[in-house]
Amino acid sequence: MAAPKVAVVGAGVIGLSTALSIVETCPSCSVTVLSDQFSPNTTSDVAAGMLIPHTYPGTPIHVQKQWFKETFTYLFAISNSAEASEAGIHLISGWQVFKNAPKEELPFWSDIVLGFRSMSEAELQKFPQHRFGQAFTTLKCDCPTYLLWLEKRLKATGVQMYTRKVANLWELHSEYNVVVNCAGIGAHQLVGDEKLFPVRGQVLKVHAPWVKNFIRDGDGSTYIYPGIHRVTLGGTREKESWSLSPDPGTTKDIFDRCCSLEPSLCRAQEITVKVGLRPSRWCVRLQQEVLSQGEVKLPVVHNYGHGAGGFSVHRGTAKEAAHLVGECIPALQGSSSRAKL
Repeated sequence: MAAPKVAVVGAGVIGLSTALSIVETCPSCSVTVLSDQFSPNTTSDVAAGMLIPHTYPGTPIHVQKQWFKETFTYLFAISNSAEASEAGIHLISGWQVFKNAPKEELPFWSDIVLGFRSMSEAELQKFPQHRFGQAFTTLKCDCPTYLLWLEKRLKATGVQMYTRKVANLWELHSEYNVVVNCAGIGAHQLVGDEKLFPVRGQVLKVHAPWVKNFIRDGDGSTYIYPGIHRVTLGGTREKESWSLSPDPGTTKDIFDRCCSLEPSLCRAQEITVKVGLRPSRWCVRLQQEVLSQGEVKLPVVHNYGHGAGGFSVHRGTAKEAAHLVGECIPALQGSSSRAKL
């Protein structure tokens, strides 16, 4: 049969990395990315891009750990290559601090990041309102830079990219053999997933080049993440809020909270405000489905619902989605040979 045609719907970090994984694992496929928004206008462009996993209650921990490990290993290799600057990936050290010691002193990812340890009493003196802390080195993506790097990699392999609003996955059945749904929060409308809900995040991007270490409050509500050009200050977690408009009161609150963790930030300049809707779910939806109308069938692979943890697991889930696409191909070849009979 001719090269199977695969459409990936969505061009955030999940969509682009899934398309790249499909090209790598199923080289016989012709891959196209369809999205109504590309960088710099995706939810992923707003993300801080820190590799610190968020736990999905409905996904087994060993699966989440494997996704994170694959992502960390992949990005670590890029950070050690000549591509590091163009891909916007770098190592960063810092602290996660707690007002009260967490139930589990060792998170499931502690042996994947580098040099994970409890903070010393001397280090904790920097954070007088906190009683316990963890120090480690992890990776950070400058998200818009990384997305453009992924796009460049895809174009170099012959992947086509089109700006297109897909209203229904079935509308693609006459053009493509397999469809991969990486629509993020768009899947709420695209496939009617009522288990998917937005968690609104508002962040500030500031110029504060003297801040070199990340600082994260253990509950994840307040964080300071230095990037290559800007420091990301956050944040908010507003469930079921669909508003993309920045809120001035929230901006002041975020800035004040971050200054209480790192007082030197009060001198930060050039403050810009960004808002994104995290596509949140009880668990990542990573599975096959076959849509059918009469005798006509369309294999679909879903890969969405990563919430606040998309960057931390994007490569791991992309590889798994690509594997599911690979499983669809033999069935297609079987049906095409039957059609010839």
